[in-house]
Amino acid sequence: MTPASRSPEARADEAAGLALAIDLSVVGAIIVNLSEVRPATFLGKGKVEELAQRIKEEEIALCVVDCALSPVQQRNLEKAFACKVIDRTGLILEIFGRRARTREGALQVELAHLDYQKSRLVRSWTHLERQRGGFGFLGGPGETQIETDRRLLQERIIRIKVELEAVKKTRALHRASRKEVPYPIVALVGYTNAGKSTLFNKLTKADVLAADMLFATLDPTLRLLELPHGAKAILSDTVGFISDLPTMLIQAFRATLEEVRAADVILHVRDIAHVDSGAQGEDVIGILNELGVEAGAAKMIEVWNKADLLPPGGAPEIKRGANAPILVSAVTGQGLDTLIAAIETRLAHGRPTISLKLAATDGAGLAWLYENAEILSRKDAKDGAITLKLRVAPEMEARVRKRFAV
Repeated sequence: MTPASRSPEARADEAAGLALAIDLSVVGAIIVNLSEVRPATFLGKGKVEELAQRIKEEEIALCVVDCALSPVQQRNLEKAFACKVIDRTGLILEIFGRRARTREGALQVELAHLDYQKSRLVRSWTHLERQRGGFGFLGGPGETQIETDRRLLQERIIRIKVELEAVKKTRALHRASRKEVPYPIVALVGYTNAGKSTLFNKLTKADVLAADMLFATLDPTLRLLELPHGAKAILSDTVGFISDLPTMLIQAFRATLEEVRAADVILHVRDIAHVDSGAQGEDVIGILNELGVEAGAAKMIEVWNKADLLPPGGAPEIKRGANAPILVSAVTGQGLDTLIAAIETRLAHGRPTISLKLAATDGAGLAWLYENAEILSRKDAKDGAITLKLRVAPEMEARVRKRFAV
């Protein structure tokens, strides 16, 4: 597959969005065309001098370079610009540091941050004396030089990995207990700001933060999803992906994304109104592949969100078929009935159907079936007997057949 092109302007807009996500004031964005990358400063000498002059004149306190800088390049640019310089990785880590709310999320981000800091020990390490969110790339109280002690850093990394392993075991126990219910898992994935949380809220009537900003959701959220024929599923909202996601963040968030790995159905939510929707979709698939998530056609439903933002007649053509994308608007509710029906159909694959007859007096049995199976059809006879056609999870089939002597 040929990678979808991403325009420099769209990349610049995304970088500005990342900066705005942590309340920075963006005074300008400059697109620099490079013929080659300079080992010392990444940018050429003339461009460095030009930018240094502008930074001085406009009294700019922070420069964000939307790429990965080596520690040497970062230090040299700071000297040349006489201001703080952070790269794309540092900016994303700063956002994650401020947004993580759960203990697990905070540990995952700190682990990623420490891996990043290994080669940048001259940088601040303010989480040891946390007085605010974030991880101190942008300065702030509590800065010390104790980060020069490489042994302390490595010991902290080891402790965090032990704690995260315990979190992973706890999640595994939770999944095992859910299997006894059993509810299938439907996981939402997608590029950051694709509208996953808005869709999550609409489908589950929840109130998860859904803001028009990058990385509004970091910590996973689970809610019950009611399906048309009475079945239930667990819907999981996860962290959004982004192009050039730092490798250490992919590794650190493996525990969080276990819900995606264990999912029965994956909803790949795309902002179909975005100019870079195609490239964003490919980035998500690439990260899923890197995480070892099986995201084949049998498991994934592509959801084209934000139909309400398309111009009149601007909806892209959708090819018909079992795996056709579903056009929705999480804001207006357009297409959500079709999406829920598609989820139910996909979950039904491999689930046996059973026909049985209940006596009029077996009210307890009827209530149990409504709770533990999908009732596809029901016929009530004049004598009160009830004929049901139902669908059950594979692991429940033997239990149903034994209880009702089918």
